[in-house]
Amino acid sequence: MSNPKTAAPPAAGSADFTHRQILTVLAGLMMGMFLAALDQTIMATATRTIADDLRGFDLQAWATTAFLITSTISTPLYGKLSDIYGRRPFFLFAIGIFVIGSMLCGLSQNMYELAAFRAIQGIGAGGLMSMALAIIGDIVPPRERARYQGFFLAVFGTASVIGPLLGGFFAGQDSIAGITGWRWIFYLNVPVGIAAMVVVARVLHLPHHRTDHRIDWPGALALIVGLVPLLTVAEQGRDWGWDSPRAFGCYIVGAIGIAAFIFAERAYGHEALLPLRLFRNKTVSVGAISSTIIGMAMFGGLLTVPLYLQIVKGSTATEAGLQMIPFVIGIMAGSITSGQLIARTGRYRIFPIVGSVLMVSALVLFSLIGADTPLWKTMLIMVLMGLGLGGNMQPMITAVQNAVNPREIGVATSSVTFFRSMGGTLGTAIFLSVLFNVVGGKIATAYQKAQDTAAFQQSVAADPSQMQTLQQAQGSSALNDTSFLEKLSAVVSHPFKVGFSDGIQIVFILAAIVMVVGLIVVFFLPEVPLSQRSAQQQREADILAAENSDGVPGEVGAGPLPDKINH
Repeated sequence: MSNPKTAAPPAAGSADFTHRQILTVLAGLMMGMFLAALDQTIMATATRTIADDLRGFDLQAWATTAFLITSTISTPLYGKLSDIYGRRPFFLFAIGIFVIGSMLCGLSQNMYELAAFRAIQGIGAGGLMSMALAIIGDIVPPRERARYQGFFLAVFGTASVIGPLLGGFFAGQDSIAGITGWRWIFYLNVPVGIAAMVVVARVLHLPHHRTDHRIDWPGALALIVGLVPLLTVAEQGRDWGWDSPRAFGCYIVGAIGIAAFIFAERAYGHEALLPLRLFRNKTVSVGAISSTIIGMAMFGGLLTVPLYLQIVKGSTATEAGLQMIPFVIGIMAGSITSGQLIARTGRYRIFPIVGSVLMVSALVLFSLIGADTPLWKTMLIMVLMGLGLGGNMQPMITAVQNAVNPREIGVATSSVTFFRSMGGTLGTAIFLSVLFNVVGGKIATAYQKAQDTAAFQQSVAADPSQMQTLQQAQGSSALNDTSFLEKLSAVVSHPFKVGFSDGIQIVFILAAIVMVVGLIVVFFLPEVPLSQRSAQQQREADILAAENSDGVPGEVGAGPLPDKINH
């Protein structure tokens, strides 16, 4: 009998899908991913308007927290279940539940309803990102995969710019077609989601050989018990106090849940929700750690850039969104360039290393930006940061997908996405807490220095009410409402901007230190030769070999075990 591994013809693109078919599938996947990415950013500029309209200002954070919790927890579930039952039905389910959640959000009458419906949205969003990456892994060989996955990162970056623009526009309209303006933020998802479902349903038909497995419900339940309180305290800790009784209660319950999850995963072995043996694979373990760190640096560090643009540079939310376009350009250039070079050379390890170096450099440069730094310099640093992210994120996913058994590409992809999301949540909680804690002192110091200058004294003497306005806006409240700065003269508002810039610099220094650790981690990433076959082709070859040899497919998806061949 011939070796099926060598008998299968190598694919330059995909033996199952032509380039045109891949692009058609890609369009549907990108539409689905765009929904999830847009929904995370469009709410940023609209949440306050929504909360005011629904008379729930003090509950507005829960609309974000509910979405975050369900989307994070559902991500590994999608990966595991789609490995067992197939990608197509779960991706369609994810889009469908997201559209239903969007419709319900648009119909919300109070903040409690909105939070509950945002949780439903999150269940769908959890599958959109990871499932799209897993599907591309199914139909495109690893060597060609990065050039397609780069489009996904471009979608993510584009949504980060368009989201605040659309959110500000809809929130600023009293009504559109007789419907309250902010409700269109959610209704907009419906036609896009339906179009994505139609495209995916028509063109995505992957052969799937179901393998019966126990479903790790104990692991799923333990993961929920572990993550819900930890994600909740990450989002609410600044308001509760990190050492408050509620926070400590969350820490204890979360620790118990994580311990139970590890115990369940050990008990279920290869059928586990996140099989622990996957992390004995060096590529997977490096990918998970690196993704966590990148998530921290990316979300935690870049979260402060729009604040800098709005508070220090006086940009509106819409203007700040447009000013972030260089970041998107950098992401697109980095992801497309790395994808093309990986396809030509078959080597990927260098790109996360170079990407991490660029990210460290960008974060260090961000830490040098002050209140008087020209905007064009800030934009150039955004491009550098985008290049680093584009050269880092997608090659890492390609590396992880290439290193695992094709039957587990879903759970491997979702694990990378899961850890990146957890890192982003952790980074946001840590860096915003640092900013809240230091910004008040930095602003006070800046005003102490300014009060001795003649220009400041003259401006205050001309309008004494400015000092009263300043006293009413204490330190960190500037993160919530900076409209008071418009009532101050340029001279009186300048120290505030200086102090705020000094506080942001500390955040970027911390993010740079975190990213240095990430750079060290990616040096341990092994260079595994990229397969010339898609995961679907590898699965078919493994199944055929196993049937002919009465063996079990190999551990990394390269066909049956060697001692089973030719027997």
